[in-house]
Amino acid sequence: MFWSALRLALSAIRRNIARSMLTVLGVVIGVAAVITMVNVGAGATQAVSDQIASLGSNLLMVRPGQRLGPGGGGGTRAPPFRAADVEAVSRLPGLSAVSGFETTGVVAVFGAENWSTSAVGANRPYFAARKLELASGRIFNEAEEEAGRAVCVLGQTVRKELYRERNPVGTRLRVRQFSCEVIGLLKAKGQAAMGQDQDDVILLPLRTVQRRLTGSQDIGSIAIAVADEASGDRVKSQLAELLRERRRIGRNEDDDFNVLDTRQIAEAATGTTKVMTALLAAVAAVSLVVGGIGIMNVMLVSVTERTREIGVRLAIGALEGDVLLQFLIEAVTLSVIGGLLGLVVAVIATAILAQVMHVPLIFDPLTNLMAFSISATVGVIFGYFPARRAARLDPIDALRHE
Repeated sequence: MFWSALRLALSAIRRNIARSMLTVLGVVIGVAAVITMVNVGAGATQAVSDQIASLGSNLLMVRPGQRLGPGGGGGTRAPPFRAADVEAVSRLPGLSAVSGFETTGVVAVFGAENWSTSAVGANRPYFAARKLELASGRIFNEAEEEAGRAVCVLGQTVRKELYRERNPVGTRLRVRQFSCEVIGLLKAKGQAAMGQDQDDVILLPLRTVQRRLTGSQDIGSIAIAVADEASGDRVKSQLAELLRERRRIGRNEDDDFNVLDTRQIAEAATGTTKVMTALLAAVAAVSLVVGGIGIMNVMLVSVTERTREIGVRLAIGALEGDVLLQFLIEAVTLSVIGGLLGLVVAVIATAILAQVMHVPLIFDPLTNLMAFSISATVGVIFGYFPARRAARLDPIDALRHE
């Protein structure tokens, strides 16, 4: 019975192939829009997570000054950190790497090339905290840090602008007024979540920057990597307590420093992206409803056109259930065809958008199967009323229908 009804449904669709294809267009658009939005949204979420993770997982960045935003002063008049502050922080439990660092703008010169970039003075734990990996060469050693030697490690953007395709390790470049030996080259990290180029940097020992570039013992920020087994919230609480004590902040006074937690930023950013993806998918799902209404409309027209055919079937012994099943299968077949075509369109659209938007190509089978199943459900829901109307026709009246 089912296969017989399916053959009749396919035969009816073939008789009006153009009308059938126009009917399923709404379902095609709906399924393609939902799947594409979900897949591209998942790719965007993954891209945001990767960019934030490139800063360093479980990374805390401590800076002088109140936090930005409501309730925060946003000022920068708070005193900077000192080496003793970094040393005290490094003794806290649950930390895997701690380094103070100072950043200043410089112009680097090699041969006839020059490039404006950022010089970051830091100690060796900074590489571990920021998960910086070497493409070639080495990082500065303890003796070079203590002596404030003029050695540096370059990011890939600086190499590209000054050296083109050459390996800079072993050469010397001029940073402001002093000559610096290039001892290492970092692997590319790409853009950070806020759009900064993480490869546009020259890393030098902290003492070198303080002596030769800033001329002070100030430390602008502290990079802290929390150990995997440690509780981030507990570490932040201990860190705040320690810094308030060292900076002599009263009980009723606000912190004059702020702690940037990349883990919390990642959770907030990915959470926002997921909400936006769900919202866009919900809006796209409206197209499925429109497509379902189109199927119901065409099925009602089909029932009217085939009233005599229905009358003949009922007159020769077909049951109401047989007629109901025939038209219901026809409606579901239309929506399933629309779902399959929408799936194909979604694959193509997802691949194109992922390429254009520079996000990972993610094609979740479960999501796609769910969207396809919804398209079949749309056929059942919107096809039931026309099918029920056909099944309840009076055979005599149906045979008299012109």
